[in-house]
Amino acid sequence: MIVLINPNSTETMTEAMRMTAQAAVPDIRIEGWTSHDGPPAIQGREDGDAAVPPLLKLVSTASKQGAAAIIIGCFDDTGLEQARDLADCPVIGIGQAGYHMAALLGRRFSVVTTLAVSVPILEENVRAYGLERSLGRVRASGVPVLELEREPQSAMQRVIEEIVRAENEDNVDSVVLGCGGMVHLPQLVLERTGLLPIDGVRAAALAARCVTEPRR
Repeated sequence: MIVLINPNSTETMTEAMRMTAQAAVPDIRIEGWTSHDGPPAIQGREDGDAAVPPLLKLVSTASKQGAAAIIIGCFDDTGLEQARDLADCPVIGIGQAGYHMAALLGRRFSVVTTLAVSVPILEENVRAYGLERSLGRVRASGVPVLELEREPQSAMQRVIEEIVRAENEDNVDSVVLGCGGMVHLPQLVLERTGLLPIDGVRAAALAARCVTEPRR
């Protein structure tokens, strides 16, 4: 069993991520857990800080229940290091997985996320993972996280427009979709650009499958 934990309290986002992860690794059971005591969305450091304590409680529970791996379903990789210190199994962040997948598959990548408040956090994470030389740019689409749930058509269009700008301006091969709520976007990216779309949820599920293989 792999447990995907959404650090925010939006259940529809949890289920969308769970379904994406399950489709990526159909031979392993994926459970989706929602942090009901977390903020409705994680947009910036304040939300991230508020999300960590309830997230870590769920990480501890998942570890005690025998999870083979845990996926942190927030692109900011909220609480990732603390979760790793706490869990007895591998813990993977969807941002971390997305960046590494992009670096493996292409020469350079850009990231398109939601709001500008998230850009410095994602840039810091890319540097911390040692992938700064592969990064074109972290771009904000100006779309709040919950708009991806409430107004999906208009929100996805605005994200695609930013991805097109990344293709035209950043000299990159791929684009990392910088929010767990963007799991429905890869096909649109393929249809409207020449970039390879990298979904961190799918990348994390595939990575979790690899690291849990010896345990199965």
